[in-house]
Amino acid sequence: MVSSDQRRRQLAREKFERQQQRREEARRRTRRLTVVIASVVAVAAIVGVGSYLALDGDGKKDKSDAAASPSPSPSASESSAPEPALKIDKKAKYTMSLKTSQGDIAFTMDAAKTPHTTNSFKSLADKGFFDGTKCHRLTTQGIFVLQCGDPKGDGTGGPGYTIPDENLTALGKAGKDGTVTYPAGTVAMANTGQAHTGGSQFFLVYKDSKLPPTYTPFGTMDDASLKAVKDIGAAGVAGGAPDGAPKKAVNISKAAVDKS
Repeated sequence: MVSSDQRRRQLAREKFERQQQRREEARRRTRRLTVVIASVVAVAAIVGVGSYLALDGDGKKDKSDAAASPSPSPSASESSAPEPALKIDKKAKYTMSLKTSQGDIAFTMDAAKTPHTTNSFKSLADKGFFDGTKCHRLTTQGIFVLQCGDPKGDGTGGPGYTIPDENLTALGKAGKDGTVTYPAGTVAMANTGQAHTGGSQFFLVYKDSKLPPTYTPFGTMDDASLKAVKDIGAAGVAGGAPDGAPKKAVNISKAAVDKS
């Protein structure tokens, strides 16, 4: 006869196996980042961190190599649709406000520096694209980011089009390790590891993080928003890993972009 303790252990083991199976299936579906993994691992070696979990996909990388990548390579349908027509005031600043289950998060976007990104986010927010989505990935080791903007919530979703990279020189020249510092408070675009493949996924930097200068930095959080994201980061990842779904679930109920 199976005891209650044995039954609990069995259920826990079966749950773990199901999670592993889902993650493996996600790996097969999604192309992952090569450049960031290589760069971040190099940085990790310098600072004594064993490994990092990186941001995005890359068609040159074997799909089984990058479980960490929160963002997908765009599918044919995602990259074939045109981006929204530019309708914003290119001389203005805009604020994106997110109402989340962990408090309000807001950041300012400078349309003069990132017109395509700002315009895309306003277009998507106006359509309610981000409403009801969640921030699906938190990284707490090596790089310190909370990633959001995926309508599927599993790192494989996008808006059906891509936008060009912008403002890539804003953070300075890359060092010998090929990285620049994305300061705490920065909001940047996720991509596939190839140029001009941004979609709707973005990441919020809650602690200075070294990354290659290939991710469009397009927003800056205010102090209250940065504190909210830091609190999410401090709570860690569900299950205690350094990368994965945040322990404090971050559900976005409403997103809006308004002229500042």
